[in-house]
Amino acid sequence: MSFAERFAAAAADDRAAFLPYLMAGLPDPAASVDLFAALGEAGADGFEVGLPYADPLMDGPVIQAAGAAALGAGTTLAGGLGVARRVREATGKPCAVMTYVNPILRTGLDAFMGMAADAGVDAVIAADLPVDEAAPFVAAGAARGVGVVLFAAPTTSEERLRAVVDAGPVFVYGVAEMGVTGERAGVSEWAAGMSARVRALTDLPLVFGVGIATPRAAAAAARVADGVIVGTALVRRVLEAPDAAAAADGLREAGAAFAAAMRRS
Repeated sequence: MSFAERFAAAAADDRAAFLPYLMAGLPDPAASVDLFAALGEAGADGFEVGLPYADPLMDGPVIQAAGAAALGAGTTLAGGLGVARRVREATGKPCAVMTYVNPILRTGLDAFMGMAADAGVDAVIAADLPVDEAAPFVAAGAARGVGVVLFAAPTTSEERLRAVVDAGPVFVYGVAEMGVTGERAGVSEWAAGMSARVRALTDLPLVFGVGIATPRAAAAAARVADGVIVGTALVRRVLEAPDAAAAADGLREAGAAFAAAMRRS
């Protein structure tokens, strides 16, 4: 199923789609697939698959540590895409890979999108891609059947928000909390207002992420979005687990709680 189909199925069930994030190759490339599968068993509708990168400027310390560990375990860009391919095959659920502009351009825009397509990736998220420079990425992805996700923050102007929408992303990634990725103590005060602004412009799916650390915060986001991404709170469980089996058990437990929080009634 595609992201569009997953969003439609979730909406028909009066809930938002649960889209957890994990780092490809953590704790190692082989065990990584099992961890995504554990979240699939817990109720994930799709996945954001992080590709480890040495200069992850959007990420906080937990995901930075996860990326360093994955790189240390031998995970390359191609290896991370291989994890995404195996996750897609094992779960049948859509995957968006999250990376940065530099690895894409260094690989070559067309070559990277070709690798993503060969891996069965549904969408690419480049965390530092401004909408002003997105057109070649969207075009290269479309030529290979791969979508692109673009960001909107609480500070995004109406002009730039319209440009994000007009670029035709797979979904709009709404930044629920300003700053780098990480766990925040409370519930975002921005989500409802951002949702209203996006809804006034488009029917494209809106997915909130960044700073959503608890089922309570996820439930608040789910009430005003089509999907919710949870990352750091899950990645931390993997980093703190004594082994991959314990990490999978912890993810099943946490994932089930977040999946339940997606229901609106």
